[in-house]
Amino acid sequence: MDKARIDAHFARMAADGVDVARVWMFSHESWHGFEEREGEFNEQQYAAFDYIIESAKAHGLRLIPVFENYWEAYGGIDTRLRWEGLSGGHPARAAFFDKNRCPGCFTSYKNSVSYALNRTNHYSGVKYKDEPAILAWELMNEPRYEGQSAAENVDGTTLRAWVDEMGAFVKSIDPNHLLGAGIEGHGTKYGFGGDSGNPFVHIQKSPYIDFTSAHPYPTEHWADLSIEETKDLVRAWIRDSHEAVGKPFFMGEFNVHNVDRALWWREIYSAFEEAGGDGSAFWWYQDRNIDGKFGVSEGAPELAVFRARSDRMAEKSGLPGTTPSPTPTDPTTPPTPGPTDPTTPPRLPW
Repeated sequence: MDKARIDAHFARMAADGVDVARVWMFSHESWHGFEEREGEFNEQQYAAFDYIIESAKAHGLRLIPVFENYWEAYGGIDTRLRWEGLSGGHPARAAFFDKNRCPGCFTSYKNSVSYALNRTNHYSGVKYKDEPAILAWELMNEPRYEGQSAAENVDGTTLRAWVDEMGAFVKSIDPNHLLGAGIEGHGTKYGFGGDSGNPFVHIQKSPYIDFTSAHPYPTEHWADLSIEETKDLVRAWIRDSHEAVGKPFFMGEFNVHNVDRALWWREIYSAFEEAGGDGSAFWWYQDRNIDGKFGVSEGAPELAVFRARSDRMAEKSGLPGTTPSPTPTDPTTPPTPGPTDPTTPPRLPW
């Protein structure tokens, strides 16, 4: 645990107008794994996350932790399938969402979620489920039920049942925080990706899901969208989120590469705000240069675009705009937690 590095990174983010960070709370790897083996939770890694929560709070940020990963990075649901004697990879990992094929996957997922929600932060004494620095949870990063049948690809029946069951489970433990499904927003109707068993409207109409999400990457070879096509895509998601689903829209990941990034961000945000988008999170704010494709570093030109956007959204929400960087907390002393009131529902700071 490098407390000074955590503090410095949150201070940089705050100075650049970031007030919500979507963060991974999953890994089954031996290095920084939250759950390396089924049902064995790594106290050292959760202690690091305790500090992440406290540092975010001290620097004025709120978090959206994600419970699990559809993809193979950090083990993902392939690991949970392996624990049950099943194969992972695409399209076999779809079995994770089918209780008839993998009842143990449902049990292990629920056990890990219950452990996280009921964990008491050893710095503050506050349970994660009562933590006001948590804005929302996401069930999974980019879940799909793809390649099982043509009907499922379009209708998303199995994934919707999984989202309903897990959403109800989360809300039974923590009714006070917002909950998202982590959907990408692919679909032939949007001209972005294809039908992948995770239809934007149907999945996110779940009564347990509080906001919709989508993850546009328009310059990827499989997308190949122009700026104008990207703006139309964002408008379509916002329209469907507000009118068909009836919930706020969160552009939970987005970025471009091999183009003028600041120009693209400016245009995308213009369309986003004109259409009444509710929240966004670019992918991703790195604290050192390790991702030459999508990593955004301190001082990058596109961050000036983001700061301006952040100030406009703060004004729209009646909140103060970007302020100078807070002084990083002393890494040898945990931040002093602010007052908590778990009975107060979280507000949307978007």
